[in-house]
Amino acid sequence: MDVKIEPSWKQALQSEFDKPYFAQLTDFVRSEYRQYTVYPPGSLIFNAFNACPLPNVKVVLIGQDPYHEPGQAHGLCFSVNDGVPFPPSLLNIFKELNTDLGVPIPTSGNLLRWAHQGVLLLNATLTVREHQAGSHQNRGWERFTDAVISLLSQQCEGLVFILWGSYAQSKAPLIDGSRHLILRSAHPSPLSAYRGFFGNHHFTLTNDYLKKHGKEPIKW
Repeated sequence: MDVKIEPSWKQALQSEFDKPYFAQLTDFVRSEYRQYTVYPPGSLIFNAFNACPLPNVKVVLIGQDPYHEPGQAHGLCFSVNDGVPFPPSLLNIFKELNTDLGVPIPTSGNLLRWAHQGVLLLNATLTVREHQAGSHQNRGWERFTDAVISLLSQQCEGLVFILWGSYAQSKAPLIDGSRHLILRSAHPSPLSAYRGFFGNHHFTLTNDYLKKHGKEPIKW
């Protein structure tokens, strides 16, 4: 299958695109876009990959679903478009960033600035129906994104995988902890942020690890 995605990812993932499950997933997604309002816009489904080519990846931040309200999702986990109010989890991420590194709370929740430095902002499910969280789960996206995580673990060295919350932590068995740093904590949502997300110092720990491995730290 010919998928419109950044060339380094296209080459690395072509074997996934050619599998029967991906054709079935594509048929389902196309049908959903025809019948319903689905996020993100179709041209941005692979935005996380297009903004962060495979050779550039230094950090992998794993989310679950795209935001499902109008104007929010643009293909990067936890990120929203410029001018969109911060969802609660994103605001808590910025609060921890401020506490950890002293970075002022940003004026925009658009995390493309992270992606362009090598942070792959990967949702496990890449599409969602409007107002219906989880509506595109268990249709094939997770198989695809699990393959992405496994590929990164096997083909790269010295990455940082950031797993916030139990769902993201369920992906840890796909990652070789002897070759990469795995950071785990509670999720930044208001329901759990005070149970171990705040004070996790993951931004500092990430940059310390990158520097130790001769990589440029992220300007969070």
